[in-house]
Amino acid sequence: MLERIRQAVIMVGGKGTRLRPLTETRPKPVLPVLDRPCLMYLIESMVKAGIDDIILACGYKSEKLVAEIGDGKDIGISISYSYEDEPLGTAGAIKQIEDRLDDIFIAANGDVFADIDVAKEIDIHRRTGAIVTLALTPVENPCEFGIARVEDDGRISEFREKPGPEEVFSNLINAGVYVVEKRAMSEVPDGKAFDFSKELIPILMSRGERIQSYRLEGSWRDVGRPSDLLGANLDMAVKRYGDHEWKGESFSGSEIKKPFYAGENVIMKETQADSSVILKGSRVLHSNLKDSLVMWNCTIDSSEISGSILGEGCVIGEGSVIIDSVLGDGTTVKPNSKITGNVIG
Repeated sequence: MLERIRQAVIMVGGKGTRLRPLTETRPKPVLPVLDRPCLMYLIESMVKAGIDDIILACGYKSEKLVAEIGDGKDIGISISYSYEDEPLGTAGAIKQIEDRLDDIFIAANGDVFADIDVAKEIDIHRRTGAIVTLALTPVENPCEFGIARVEDDGRISEFREKPGPEEVFSNLINAGVYVVEKRAMSEVPDGKAFDFSKELIPILMSRGERIQSYRLEGSWRDVGRPSDLLGANLDMAVKRYGDHEWKGESFSGSEIKKPFYAGENVIMKETQADSSVILKGSRVLHSNLKDSLVMWNCTIDSSEISGSILGEGCVIGEGSVIIDSVLGDGTTVKPNSKITGNVIG
């Protein structure tokens, strides 16, 4: 009987610079998707596959990550943490904890939003005898990612990181969730920055090792930009609240067009909301909200918000218009302001 794969390492050390100012106060993996850290969706996908020991390889603002994610006891697993003084890259961060790893483990990038079937990926890895199995997903613009050429049997025969437009040979990109044989880590140098997809995978391929593909099923997004964070929230609003009717005194006089989500203690009065997410504790009064994410405990009064993200605790004065902008935590907007295409933090 095959030994159960029970361990995962998630790399969560990045600074999330493209998501500033939202990441000035928190690491990217705890940015919210429907009032929960986006990392929790990936963790839950692993738990469904039988993973019960997860190590988070931390860097930037690790104390906030520990506070938000905890030790896993509430979901019946163990979550522990590894810390790096200097950025070691995705493979280097795993190498640092090599002595804690099982012979086969899951590795994942924590800066993606993933609600996927890890068990199927594990099954394919077992059946094909690969040293590494990569989850792949199709995207419209593969130039921003690592792309893979896949043979009829699912083996990856070519992998290229962030190709130019003339170099694109596939729309299947690396989704950042791997099944890994521990022996692959022997190719990673100790104490040096080393990247899993840019450096380790090409070395393994050059030595004739089998790198297998798994076509991802489920929700996946690279949450690298504010628009991606909004998109992840709307995706999950459809998946988990697509049939929910938003009615009652808390939504009096309001018109809601899905996808939509409102958290606990949200108050909406005489507001039009279209394709938007409002996190717990926020108040939206006499306003228009479209294609936007309103984080916790914001107050919006008689204003128009479109294509924007408001950080925690923002206060929007009456008569304001905010379009295609991102406001950092605690931003106060004076009445009758107009903000278009701006980042304020």
